[in-house]
Amino acid sequence: MTVLTPPPRLPVRDRQTAHQRAGGVSPMLTRLADERATGVLDREHGTLHLAEGRVVHAESPLAPGLDELLTAHGTLGAEAWRDAEDSADEGRLLRHGVTPGALELAQVSALYDAAYFALAPSSTPGRFRYGTAHWLASVHPVPVVAVERETLRRRALLLSIWPDPATDGAPLIRADPVAAPAVPPRQAAVLARVDGVRRATDIARELGRPAFHTLVHIRRLAAAGLVAPQPPPAVEDPPSDTADPYIALLKRVRDALEAL
Repeated sequence: MTVLTPPPRLPVRDRQTAHQRAGGVSPMLTRLADERATGVLDREHGTLHLAEGRVVHAESPLAPGLDELLTAHGTLGAEAWRDAEDSADEGRLLRHGVTPGALELAQVSALYDAAYFALAPSSTPGRFRYGTAHWLASVHPVPVVAVERETLRRRALLLSIWPDPATDGAPLIRADPVAAPAVPPRQAAVLARVDGVRRATDIARELGRPAFHTLVHIRRLAAAGLVAPQPPPAVEDPPSDTADPYIALLKRVRDALEAL
């Protein structure tokens, strides 16, 4: 009697993993997480530091850094931060009086804040440099899937508040409607700094707050009709050559020569 060996089962794609990947914002970042890579991912709007495939630090020119969040409200002196950064020793932050809980909270806040901007849609490809881990790598490593999920949640939140992203990056002006609604104190502090020159990131740095939280306040102010992006300057038409009699004479001479 011949016993038939059943054919091998076809590989089944894990639906949960596939869903996570489909909802990701950076295929390169997902691949680096799978590789448990350590190094720096440079993108158009920011930088992500990885250690063994987890995000341990993030920076963006559009968001206040960890140093600004720690020094803005007196948690840490600027000289103490430079001392810790120059020595690449997080322990020095603790010796300068920052509690472990305060450091972890500020680091996570700065990481998610900068990662939101770093993972924004980009016109240029990212570039990863393998290397050593960031000096703050042990404070609070975050899984890539959590960073991407939070980034998508923040995008959806801003869209639900006010769908026009123009206020995110433009200089802001006050609209001052006739019946202006009252605003909460944290929004009022943002509104007080709207002067036609400052952008959201400028206001965030002045207040020592994460930039994304400032975007939330600004979009709510925009939805209430209290702020708007500064309109671009009008482009004047170039002066007509015919206004200059010498130019007009030269044109007539040229036309006469071409007619010969």
